[in-house]
Amino acid sequence: MKKFTAIALISIALISCKKETQTITKVDPKTGKTITVEVPVSDSTTAENAVSNVAIKDSMGVYKQTFQLEKGKTYPLTTYQKDVQTMTAPDGKSQSGTSETTDEMSFLVNNFENGIYDITINLLGKRNSQSANGKSVVVDTKLAEPKEEQLKMMWKVNKALVGNKLNLKMDQNGKVISITGFDPIYSKVTASVGSVIKDAKQKTAFANSFKESFNEKILKEQFSKNLILIPAKGIKIGEKWSESENATPDGKIKLTTNYILKSVDNGVATIAVNGGIPKKSDKKTQQGITRSMSSELSQNGIITLDQNTGWIKNQTISVKTTQTETLSDGKQSQSMKSVSNSTVVVNPAK
Repeated sequence: MKKFTAIALISIALISCKKETQTITKVDPKTGKTITVEVPVSDSTTAENAVSNVAIKDSMGVYKQTFQLEKGKTYPLTTYQKDVQTMTAPDGKSQSGTSETTDEMSFLVNNFENGIYDITINLLGKRNSQSANGKSVVVDTKLAEPKEEQLKMMWKVNKALVGNKLNLKMDQNGKVISITGFDPIYSKVTASVGSVIKDAKQKTAFANSFKESFNEKILKEQFSKNLILIPAKGIKIGEKWSESENATPDGKIKLTTNYILKSVDNGVATIAVNGGIPKKSDKKTQQGITRSMSSELSQNGIITLDQNTGWIKNQTISVKTTQTETLSDGKQSQSMKSVSNSTVVVNPAK
């Protein structure tokens, strides 16, 4: 009797220790295929809660991007661009020049209420540099004012720009509702060039020009390109989507950018980028001289997003532009060629 009781107790203990399981369907982040797995109920509940709190999540294999930003936390948005341009003359001699620009901003989340983020944009720093023929010039807001007269105005404008704040209202899907706080910045920037631009008309013209290049519309477009990458309808792993924009004012030449969602794994969504402008050629003859021109652009790179927040972790895109011009009278010809290799980086590694 004692033996039977012991066996019964062991059986009861085994039954009580066995966890209730649940079959769930999920998408393999590496293959994009739907798979069925069995997990303990408690684990499945925890997993479901964790998935529901991430910004980039899937529903039956379709991933959508939202933003899950933390109140009181700061998110970086630094853009860096390097351009190396090489000009080749008709005699075959080449000359190269390099330019670099860095714009540093940060986004402080003040509040999230009724589906709207209240964010302070901090303008932290600007840097411009150019080098050619063994000489380099640098205009950096974190350095002293340059001695060269032709660089002082750029430094004064950039210095007046940084240290300021803008207010951003953005919904959870990344749609920018408003950006405010420009007027105090316009006043500071205009005042900063007072010692350089004396003429009132020239000062007004400068102020208007600055406003055209730094305003709500421009920043909305910039943020939309850098922050909202996945289409609202959602994308499956391995799926491709494209965007087109005017490369010329008349819209006759388009720049096409193709995206592919490569993977969503280990808290990171990875997107491959390629595309460009197909080779375009044009030929015109006037007074016995034929002018032939051709141009093309190619781009490729990788963008990574933080799956938990939806914020961009890094973007590294390489862009190559080639332009060729040839003049010919039928007996002899001369050609000039320009090649530009650019690298555009968002949130470069420190």
